Amino acid sequence: MEDVKVGLAKQNYIATDEISTVVFLMEKLGKPALVEGPAGVGKTELAKAWAKASGKRLIRLQCYEGLDESKALYEWEYAKQML
Repeated sequence: MEDVKVGLAKQNYIATDEISTVVFLMEKLGKPALVEGPAGVGKTELAKAWAKASGKRLIRLQCYEGLDESKALYEWEYAKQML
């Protein structure tokens, strides 16, 4: 987990232990993470920082009222196929 914290710090993102743990587990399990919260708390910056630190492409899912799981899954799968 320390590698995650260091990787994010190199991208000027200061991660808490909780954030580092989630990112570590996300990578270890090969699963995406759902990051939610009010505007301006750093959700997108976390994603950008980790994408850059890990050398992976960022797939951004913009959530909005009326977005249900089938639409979200479609957008996720479509973006994943474009890789």
